Amino acid sequence: MLVTLRKLLAAMVGSLRDLAPILIVVAFFQIVVLQQPVEDIGRMLAGVVFIVLGLTFFIHGLEQGLFPIGESMAHAFARKGSIAWLLIFAFALGFGTTVAEPALLAVADEAASVAADGNMIPDSDAARARYAFGLRMAVALSVGFAIVLGVIRIIKGWPIQYLIIGGYVLIVVITAFAPSEIIGIAYDSGGVTTSTITVPLVTALGVGLASSVRGRNPMIDGFGLIAFASLTPMMFVMIYGILL
Repeated sequence: MLVTLRKLLAAMVGSLRDLAPILIVVAFFQIVVLQQPVEDIGRMLAGVVFIVLGLTFFIHGLEQGLFPIGESMAHAFARKGSIAWLLIFAFALGFGTTVAEPALLAVADEAASVAADGNMIPDSDAARARYAFGLRMAVALSVGFAIVLGVIRIIKGWPIQYLIIGGYVLIVVITAFAPSEIIGIAYDSGGVTTSTITVPLVTALGVGLASSVRGRNPMIDGFGLIAFASLTPMMFVMIYGILL
């Protein structure tokens, strides 16, 4: 119990240290450049405390929960020796984590509202909901596909650089045919998918799998799944825009 408290305290100090630069920047521009007093400083300080606590518990939760789960399941599938079940699990993990990603929910809803305002879709709640749902499904399917591709790469030992270069070349080609209204959303989708839920589990899966496969180096082969998860949503969303 005492060890856990010490770890939490150390993590809290680390979170405060990580937040210090942005706090200094905001305070400098507010006081020195804008020369305006800080309104309701009590509420602001309370917010900072909540952010520090949230980051501390989030990081501690990753270390205690998500990372061990991802690695242990990767080891278990490798011992089981079933490539089919491993690929099914990889797709389900990528799809499920992306559907639940808060950042993607926010971006999809905002994109639907903008599309309705721009007369791309009917200005109704049902139309906006369909557009946002379709966008989320396109991104989730793309991430599921990306994780499957990344797992196959680890098993086969394919060099990651050729897959990444080929992927971005394909993105440039698709961009030439995609509607201009969807290109920005597609490029942003690559970033919002790799956030708080997806990254820890996918990273743990890659490292755990690379540790379990003979001849694979976790440092060289275990990382890189996130790169695929950032790349494929751009393709899928632009294709979704072309079809829509």
